Amino acid sequence: MKNRLITAMVIGGVLMAGCSKTNQAAAGSDTFPLKDCPDRPNCVSSIARNQARYVAPFAYACDRRQAIDVLVQILAEQPRTTIVEKREDYLHVEFRSRIFRFVDDVEFYFPADQPLVHVRSASRLGYSDMGVNRKRVEALRANFSEALKKRS
Repeated sequence: MKNRLITAMVIGGVLMAGCSKTNQAAAGSDTFPLKDCPDRPNCVSSIARNQARYVAPFAYACDRRQAIDVLVQILAEQPRTTIVEKREDYLHVEFRSRIFRFVDDVEFYFPADQPLVHVRSASRLGYSDMGVNRKRVEALRANFSEALKKRS
């Protein structure tokens, strides 16, 4: 039974990897660093044109620098997470799955003129993510809001 489960997981991983690009550029453009989600259900974004892939941006009522610091602290506590790039208005983070170590790219953009954090979370491989990216973004939103409340 255990061998069947392992075999099924390996086959599933190979099939997911075979249905997609193996490398995904993270940033959108120089003026707005997030790009829209592709036409696959393995991405959510606060700038998504497709309502099925849309998530609301995070809101905050503090200094932008403080909001970034709070989010960085939350991300540092997440398992299998690496901050790849950190700028004054942008974070690019890689989350790795526990078993197969698949990478999901999560990006955060802090516009200077709005107290918002735009977010995009997308799987690099496969077609469907079974809702993992949406669940991750919503959990991060809750943690971010709670951490900001504790600071005020």
